[in-house]
Formats: sequence, structure tokens, C-alpha cells
Amino acid sequence: MKDGLRESMTDPLQMEKQEWKKRQMQHRLKQILTISSPIFIVLLWEFLSRTGLIDARFFPPPTEIVGTFWAMGMSGELFHHVGISLFRIFAGFLLGVIPAIVIGLLMGLYGPVRHFLSPLIMALMPIPTLALLPIIIILFGVGEVSKVVTIAGSVFFPVVINTVAGVVNIDRIYLDVAKNYGADSKQFFFKIALPGSLPVMLEGIQMGQAIALLTIVAAEMMGANSGIGYLIWTSYKAFLLKEMFVGLVLISFFGYLFSIILRGLQAKLLPWR
Repeated sequence: MKDGLRESMTDPLQMEKQEWKKRQMQHRLKQILTISSPIFIVLLWEFLSRTGLIDARFFPPPTEIVGTFWAMGMSGELFHHVGISLFRIFAGFLLGVIPAIVIGLLMGLYGPVRHFLSPLIMALMPIPTLALLPIIIILFGVGEVSKVVTIAGSVFFPVVINTVAGVVNIDRIYLDVAKNYGADSKQFFFKIALPGSLPVMLEGIQMGQAIALLTIVAAEMMGANSGIGYLIWTSYKAFLLKEMFVGLVLISFFGYLFSIILRGLQAKLLPWR
């Protein structure tokens, strides 16, 4: 028996199987911990609200919020607000990310471009995009364009700064090899700068999607007649707190969903990380 135990401990295949089982157990434990915290908060909220330990007028039980969610979904009101907000988010996100990536790559690759644009970006970045909303409305009106531009402006800066940082921090040896093999500007741009800056760039895009959600809620609160932010604000003013919490839960859900999607994209584009 001792010999069998000693053999299993020294057998590389058995050791690998045991290590694999250990990793699987650790992975399952992480998954359980990940989903347990929100479930615990919801159950605690339900208990406190039902027992009167917190005021149910201000913090209605989650089960009642789910019922309100269902009623709003069946009436079509909820999907109307969600559809409009998602359109604004995606349009503004793309309008901000695409120019930010191109400008960031150019700034990272070419010193004169970086020195010319850096003061402008550093001067404009600290200004909250919502503070520029009156100017944006003057330029683009009060329709959808102004809201899309507001989101694009808030997304632009974290993406362009991270892209520049990603290009600047590319190992010099890759740049020298590309030059020695006579790579032209197009090859240099798409084969060296873009792949090399992806890790840091994707972190900027991840940050940009979170800022886009924050901006859309504030923009719709200030000047809109539809959308999730409008739903939250009008529900609060009318003291319809269940409807308000429905809007808050939706924003939280979309933030988590977009984060998962971008992390999945990052895993596909950067499998070595």
C-alpha cells in the first residue's frame, strides 16, 4: 500500500491530474464567491425591508422591484427607454473610440504630432464633458446628436491617453527590427503600433465604457425626454422609487455586461495575457 502511495506521488501523470483538480476546485470556489456577494446583498436588503429595519418607502424590497420591472417590460415602456439609451451609448462610444485610437497611434508614433496635440488634450481632459454640455447643445441642438457627442467626448480622452502610452512603451527592439527590414508607414502602423499598444489601449476602452454609462445617465437627466437616465430622474421627482431602482439596476447590469464583453474580447485578442 505504501509502495502504491509512493508511486502515485512520484508519477508525473498522477501529479498533473491532482494539480488540475486543484485548479478546478479553486476556479469553482472563485465562481461561487463571485455570485455569492450580490445574492447576499439582495437577500439582506429583502430581509431588512420586509422586517421594517429599513424604510420600505425609500428602499422597497427587491421582489417588488422585480415586479415593477416585469410590469414596465410588459407595457413596453422599459424597452423604449433601454433601446434609446443603448443607441446613444453605442453611437457615442464608437464616435469617441475610433478617432481616439487613430490619434493615439499617430501621437505615439510621431513625436511632432504628439508635441502638437498633447497640450490640447491635457488642457481639455480635466474639463468634465457635462460642463461643456451647454456649448454642445448650442453647436448641435437638443436632439440625439448632442447626447452622442457628449458621450463621445467623455470616452475620447481615456482611450487616446492609454493608446499613446501603449505605443510609447512598445519595446524598442520591435521598432528597430521593423526599420531594419524596411517596413513602410502602413506596415509600421498596423503590424507594430496597433498590436503593441493593444494591452494598454483595451484598458482605456474598458475605462471608456464605464465613463460612457456615467455620462449617458447624467446627460439624459439634464436634457432628454427618454432613456434610462430620464427614467431615473423623473421617477425620483415623482417619488416612484421602485421605477427609479429599476433604472439603477439596468445601468448596473449593462455596466457589468459590457465589462464582461470587453474582457472576453481582450482574452481573444491577447491570449498570452
